[in-house]
Amino acid sequence: MDRKEIALEDKWDLKTLFKSDQDFEIALKDVQEEMKHLGKYVGQLKDAICLKEYLDLYYEVEGKLDNVFTYAALRESEDTRQSIASDMYARAYGAYVELMSLISYVQPELLSLSIQELELLMNREILKKYRFVLEKMVREKAHTLSEKEENILASLQEVLGASSQISSKLMDADMSFDSILDQEGNRHELNATNYILYQTSQDRVLRENAFRSFYKSYKQFNHTLAQTYSTCVSAATKEAKLRHFDSSLKASLYSDAIPQTVYDQLIETIHEYMPVMYRYVALRKKILGVDELHYYDLYTPLSDLEMKYDLQQAKEMVIEAVKPMGNDYQDIVRQAFKDRWMDAYPNDGKHSGAFSSGTRTSNPFILTNFTGTLDAVSTIAHEMGHSMHTYFTSHHQEQPYANYSLFIAEVASTVNENLLIEQLLEKETDPKKRLHLLNQYLEGFKGTIYRQTMFAEFEKEVHAHREQGQSLTTEYLNGLYEKLVKEYFGDGLVMDPEVQYEWSRIPHFYRPFYVYVYATGYSSAVAISEKLRLGSQQDKDNYRRFLSVGSSVYPLEALKIGGVDLTSREPIRLALEKFKQIVEEAEKIVDKL
Repeated sequence: MDRKEIALEDKWDLKTLFKSDQDFEIALKDVQEEMKHLGKYVGQLKDAICLKEYLDLYYEVEGKLDNVFTYAALRESEDTRQSIASDMYARAYGAYVELMSLISYVQPELLSLSIQELELLMNREILKKYRFVLEKMVREKAHTLSEKEENILASLQEVLGASSQISSKLMDADMSFDSILDQEGNRHELNATNYILYQTSQDRVLRENAFRSFYKSYKQFNHTLAQTYSTCVSAATKEAKLRHFDSSLKASLYSDAIPQTVYDQLIETIHEYMPVMYRYVALRKKILGVDELHYYDLYTPLSDLEMKYDLQQAKEMVIEAVKPMGNDYQDIVRQAFKDRWMDAYPNDGKHSGAFSSGTRTSNPFILTNFTGTLDAVSTIAHEMGHSMHTYFTSHHQEQPYANYSLFIAEVASTVNENLLIEQLLEKETDPKKRLHLLNQYLEGFKGTIYRQTMFAEFEKEVHAHREQGQSLTTEYLNGLYEKLVKEYFGDGLVMDPEVQYEWSRIPHFYRPFYVYVYATGYSSAVAISEKLRLGSQQDKDNYRRFLSVGSSVYPLEALKIGGVDLTSREPIRLALEKFKQIVEEAEKIVDKL
């Protein structure tokens, strides 16, 4: 569909950023001029007055550049084929690179000061607004090298990160897959994108053929991908050692002040609840009516029921779902739809998938490609969760703290998804439709808590193995991954030989120790959504405070404000008890059907 054919009310309104592309051009030119003044503070930052002047100017420039960059990115995402928008994006990105270059002296200069000097600056009344910014810098000092060493490391980042680029090029550009047949004998082309689609098909022949063809190619490149991943792990472990960390895991957790016990407890608690996953596997086998459950049977929906909604229904469902948050929250969501925060429908050249974006001085924006399915409605709820998190943070924090850590980024979005499903379940009495809704819930637990924790355990074992001086051979990586799949899914799942190669297609592994935040975030969201539905007004107030703190505190503290303490096992246990309840209800429905 051409974008011009889509109704105005179904497209976002970017005028809260800039009224026109011409205004964008003026703002870009102005901020590029303004940022040049940031260089004049070289050698003066140990003076509190000069440091305040620098920080005031930097965050003013950052806020303006956020608007410029976000506008260009959103315009480009409307139709990625537009040369004008692509040029705008390239120039906005260039301005960001220019800013990073202009301020490259700041951290080395400040970190050349002693801890005592930094603490004196941090405690000056004139710098009160920036105390937490400086406090985090003091924490980093113990793991920051000399200016010369930092420059050497910085110059090597492209080389150190090359393994990720090489693996991406290999998988996206060089790897090809044999075409496959479905149960009717029709031939289909296979690629990395439609592989996911085929794995959700009701056609089991198609699923199996896609699975075997897909991993046949990964087997051919097994040694190459083992080498690229081994190089990535070696780079991470060596940099961690250079920065005086005990391990690459601790290095990854440090900036967000996450103790390793949070990571370890996640894995340990999931292991306690493995039997619930085994029940889910048995339930899936029973519903699908197969003699053996294979890996290619894990993603096809448990219900073949199709529930369709139009966009207006979807909006009303989301508004109704967030009712437990309070009337004012609900009113903001209602107004968000009226004020055209959302770009709803697919069009030619439009960015695929969905995302939320925005700046401190604009409203948030949602890109989605609505298709009318339950999953598409859930996506709107999810992205509105992100947008409301951004909205509350922007309205309660100044520029230095008007953002939030990746550690908590998926909490608000998942809370909204869960509230949507719970709201639909409250009203639905038809067993088949309830099973369809429960399937949506079950997939979240399986894919986001269990699977991501399995990935997290794989990473932990791999990095520790390398840090002990052991080689990351193909046999080791394949064997470890196969062992973990057996542990997480149990004897009820047939272990096809292709499973051992799956680790090699996970791009997140090239960003060490990132995936666990999906599991902790989902668990936190389950705990919060249950409190919002069943708890007190205080629980709702706590959640509102969580949405509002931005990055003014560390993420674990932000979650504690929201009523979730991830230093204990309770939130993970609560989430897994919820999973157990859903499995039990699904079992009862299936027994009666």
